[in-house]
This record gives sequence, C-alpha cells and structure tokens, in this order.
Amino acid sequence: MGHARTGMDRIDHLVYAAPDLEAGVNKIESLTGVRAAVGGSHPGMGTRNALVSLGPDVYLEIIAPDPAQVDYRSPRLFRVDEADVPQLTTWAAKSDDIAAIASARLTDGSTPGAPMAGSRITPDGTTLTWELTDPYREIAAGAVPFFINWRASPHPARSAPGGVTLAGFRIEHPAADFVRAAFDALGLQVPVDEESQVALIAMIDTPRGQIELR
Repeated sequence: MGHARTGMDRIDHLVYAAPDLEAGVNKIESLTGVRAAVGGSHPGMGTRNALVSLGPDVYLEIIAPDPAQVDYRSPRLFRVDEADVPQLTTWAAKSDDIAAIASARLTDGSTPGAPMAGSRITPDGTTLTWELTDPYREIAAGAVPFFINWRASPHPARSAPGGVTLAGFRIEHPAADFVRAAFDALGLQVPVDEESQVALIAMIDTPRGQIELR
C-alpha cells in the first residue's frame, strides 16, 4: 500500500462541509484569521470548495453546494445537503497505491471502494487531477477516510493561504472498536475515543492560539 506513513503525516486534508461556501469561509476566518481561497467546482458532483493550508502537504477543504451546477450526482458528497452549520464531516488520507487500499478488507467485510478519478479547474485555469477511493462509500459516518493520490498535480496545500498549522486530530465514535480496526487494516494511526456521537476533531494552531475545530 505504498511506503509506510504513520500518524498525522497520513492526513491529506480535512473536509469541512457547509450549507453555503461563503458561510464556511467566514466561519473559518472568524476562528483562525485566515481567509480561505476559492479552489473551484467539482464537475458533476454539485459542489465547490475553498482551501486553507494547514502545513506543507495538508489542508482544510471547505466544501459546499455549487449553485451553478444543475446536473450532478445526488445526494452530494460529504453530507453538504444536510449541513445546517459548517462542520467536519470526513477526511482524506494519502496513499501511493490507491488500488491496494481500495481492495483492503475491513472487519465487516467491506472495502474502501473502487478507485475513481477526480478533477477541478482552479481559478487560474489550471486543471488538477487525482485518483481516490470511492468518496461516495462513506464508512463509519465519515470517521474512516477516503484515500487520495494527487499524482502529477501540485498539492493544493502549497498554493492555499497559510499561517495556521494542524497540531492534532482525533475521532469520537460510538463504534470506536470498528474504527480502530479499520485504521489498523488501512495503516492509519489516529486516536479514537468511544463517545455517543460521531465527531472529527482537529486542533489547529493559529496566530490567535490553538482552536478546536469539529
């Protein structure tokens, strides 16, 4: 499944779903002081995004419905249609071998899903392309990530506004044992606590101090 990575360096990006992109961007700016840069639209998915860098190769993706798209796969990814308020709904992990990850067996017999291709056009006209495990196959309510490989495309964290850093990441989940076992099968090391509600929790260092983003 590619060369070994452990802990936080496996995190590619965190997905922050918002009912409206401007609302999500404003919320993150109010918390961190950083204004996210518009990334672009996801053709056929009905979404668009804005990004904040959290380090050299990790970022926060604010994702919301794209009102300009009328023909897209429904429901939209990452529960953006359900997001009354902006919140972390899932995350993406790095992989050098998407095919191997896609066929990994979890304890319930499921797999992360067949590889897919994705793309979007940035505001400067650059087309980014990537390969990922099926993001529509949500596992453990988004606690188990999908996997992504940017291949020849530049990593989005390198051009996104920065000044803040991902300092920690943990999961709360009512089926914590399943999530831990899934992480073991997928080569991930992220703390998982048993709680009644699902929550993805990121600790982010900002010029205003450390914040906790859920």
